[in-house]
Amino acid sequence: MGPNGSGKSTLTRLGNGLLVPAQGEVTVDDLNTKDPSVLPRVRQKVGLVFQDPDNQMVAATVEEDVAFGPENLGLPPEEIEHRVEEALVTLGIAALRQRPPHRLSGGQKQKVALAGILALKPRYILLDEATAMLDPRSREEVLGLLNFLCRKQGIGVLLVTHLPEEALMADKVVLLYEGVIWKEGTPEEVFSRPEELIKRGLEPPQTVLLAQRLARRGLNLPYKALRPEELAQVLWVLARGGL
Repeated sequence: MGPNGSGKSTLTRLGNGLLVPAQGEVTVDDLNTKDPSVLPRVRQKVGLVFQDPDNQMVAATVEEDVAFGPENLGLPPEEIEHRVEEALVTLGIAALRQRPPHRLSGGQKQKVALAGILALKPRYILLDEATAMLDPRSREEVLGLLNFLCRKQGIGVLLVTHLPEEALMADKVVLLYEGVIWKEGTPEEVFSRPEELIKRGLEPPQTVLLAQRLARRGLNLPYKALRPEELAQVLWVLARGGL
């Protein structure tokens, strides 16, 4: 997370090898992105999903689009077919395989873009505000899929977002400011002082702001109640006279 111009998009492109650092080095599993010979391996390991999925659509049908990456790896046809089928089923879009990508909804397009990355069997997935153009329901579906890929399939996920509610899903939150790391830690650690975030042009979770306002009115609400269900539980206890 970070305000506009803090370096979030640049970071994702450095991680995928689309940009090469002018200073310092970026390594992916000991592969240095300054070495042109390893870039194909870097991009196979690190999938990048953009904010606008139309930027990643290259084929006439969903199935062909998902197959594009594996075909460029020179894989045997049967392996390509297996990977495409697995990615479509995992993301719940197998029924869309023959649909033209341009006729899909925003959420469906983003799933197709994610399936194309998944078919490459990446170790990491970087998402540059990939949910910003989605409606709330589609956003929830995509975030649920990312959580599944991370927790159940062991894929490392780095999500760039301007929505603090999305950051609450993370194991670790990193705040960028003017190109450097300003703050990092668990969501509880990073969002515990909302006034600091506001000064840096960042928006704290609405639950934190609500807890802060209620605390000013004399209600003993901990800021660590970041998620809606946590705050709801605290308010329920309060209503029963437990706080």
